[in-house]
Amino acid sequence: MNHTIESQQRERVRIHVHDTADEASRALAREIAVLVRDRAAAGRAAVIGLATGSTPVRLYRELVRMHREEGLSFKNVVTFNLDEYHGIPRAHAESYWRFMHEQLFDHIDIPPAAVHIPDGTVPRAAVFDWCRDYERQIKEAGGIDLQILGIGRTGHIGFNEPGSGADSRTRLVTLDSMTRRDAARDFLGEANVPRHAITMGVGTILDARRIVLLAWGGAKARVIADAAEKPPSETLPASFLQQHPDATFLVDRAAASELTRVRLPWLVGHVGWSPSLSRRAVAWLSRHVKKPVLKLLDDDYTEHGMADLLTEQGPAYMLNIRIFNELQHTITGWPGGKPGADDTHRPERAAPHPKRVLVLSPEPSDDVLGMGGTIRRLVEQGHHVTIASQTSGNLGVPDDEAATLADFMIELDDSGPRETGGGSGAALARLIKQQLDSKSAFDGDPPELRRFKGVLRRGEERAALRSCGVSTENIHFLDLPFYEQGRYRQFRAGGADVDTMVALLRKLEPHQIFATGDSEDPSSVPAICFDVLRQALARTRDDGWRRDCRVWLYRSPARDWDIAGIDMAVPMSPMELSAKIQSIRHHKSQRGQQTGEAWQQAGHHDQTVARAYDEFGLANYEAIEPFRQWKE
Repeated sequence: MNHTIESQQRERVRIHVHDTADEASRALAREIAVLVRDRAAAGRAAVIGLATGSTPVRLYRELVRMHREEGLSFKNVVTFNLDEYHGIPRAHAESYWRFMHEQLFDHIDIPPAAVHIPDGTVPRAAVFDWCRDYERQIKEAGGIDLQILGIGRTGHIGFNEPGSGADSRTRLVTLDSMTRRDAARDFLGEANVPRHAITMGVGTILDARRIVLLAWGGAKARVIADAAEKPPSETLPASFLQQHPDATFLVDRAAASELTRVRLPWLVGHVGWSPSLSRRAVAWLSRHVKKPVLKLLDDDYTEHGMADLLTEQGPAYMLNIRIFNELQHTITGWPGGKPGADDTHRPERAAPHPKRVLVLSPEPSDDVLGMGGTIRRLVEQGHHVTIASQTSGNLGVPDDEAATLADFMIELDDSGPRETGGGSGAALARLIKQQLDSKSAFDGDPPELRRFKGVLRRGEERAALRSCGVSTENIHFLDLPFYEQGRYRQFRAGGADVDTMVALLRKLEPHQIFATGDSEDPSSVPAICFDVLRQALARTRDDGWRRDCRVWLYRSPARDWDIAGIDMAVPMSPMELSAKIQSIRHHKSQRGQQTGEAWQQAGHHDQTVARAYDEFGLANYEAIEPFRQWKE
């Protein structure tokens, strides 16, 4: 436990917070390089446990760079991977064997015999003996010197789902439903995600001499805080790392955002009460004691560690009114600004009107999921609204959806007048059917099939946005190269992506930009798309139009935001929420592809925001779409 640092007194494991995932990955890569070189100098092997998934990708890229540019050799390294899906071959696009070779092993000089990865093809009856042998190989190698981990939203490490004990060993496990939902996008549907995996046990992991857990993005923030601050429990396997004498969490700022020292710093030490921190504290207190803010008493503040806030900004009555007014001023039915109105206390400027508005959607459907009601409102209020899907989203289309569209096109052609002959569309559909019929479950899509799936998603996006009132000529598809030339967990944006974004910004010269992806996992499509926007904004910083442009962040549909961090809240009536859900339903190919809540509970998160405003003592709306203003 970190008793030596006041602000970290609730953390039962060491946590190092880095500004970015890249910075944290470089720090761990340097530690690994020291270990490898020290062992080589002593004539010994360095035994390293490795993880898969998007989290360690940046680490592996840095190790590859160090091998190529700094001469870091891996000839004396022995590796043991944490886990593998059971029942899929090594050639499967989502097998961890393939992932590790594509991300790391094919690019360094590690001896093939030194690589150990659980074998997902072992027959069920032989798995128990195979797992015992894996444990034996680890011991014969001298044990693991450094074990690298990621963490799942259920708190799993490896595939040790809730219920895994601290003494569990390498074994076959059944995957949790949330874990399978989180993998649904990679497998083009939850139904295709394997139900079982082979994983090192918690006890096997704890045997390592040193453990480093990596976590990026706001989606991991809650589970990181729980794993670090709650007592060890089988319901949260990562919490057992608290019992290890040399375990460290390396996280970026987004993943650290739920730690007590970040979210509720007044509970663990003296703080300087900035306006934003005061607002956050009062909002938290209102929720914690279950009182509307205007009913909070001096005793409520003093009993919950905020006596100094009262001393500086009290009494409670005056502080309550100030914070109440601040949050009330975030609510607006005019997301583009109300023309001719006093905008002193409004989140958006009244002028100019109408505004040129650009809404960026990382993949088609992100826009209507996150702000479909606000898009409709902006159009109805006369603004020039342009929607730009940054990627085609073709990787998110299941084969059976493409087959259904191809069958429709072929039958439409066959049922037409004989004298018309077969059109080019029908010829393409027949080619697509041939490719689908000859494609195995783990083959990548040929270029024609990817383009066909992209066309399918374009059609869905146009239909969804037309239902929001957006005209077809104002719907753009950027098809950023990083996405078209890559696949999930292997995306790398480059200059061509930024050039495309710069060209669009300079063409439209928007007064408002709505975007999402800030604080997401940096390997995710939304985060990469937001980084492309950020670089484009840096390139255009001196353009004249930038002086009048504001950037608003809309929320990922699967994430809840704290009411205190909202800068603009756009309310929706029951009819408007229903209209938003109808717009989302046009994205039929994504039904079951979105991670759990995003599709199934499209309006739930907006209603959660509305309830938070209601409980705070503000107006009671059916739903609210929240936004934050982004500043460079």
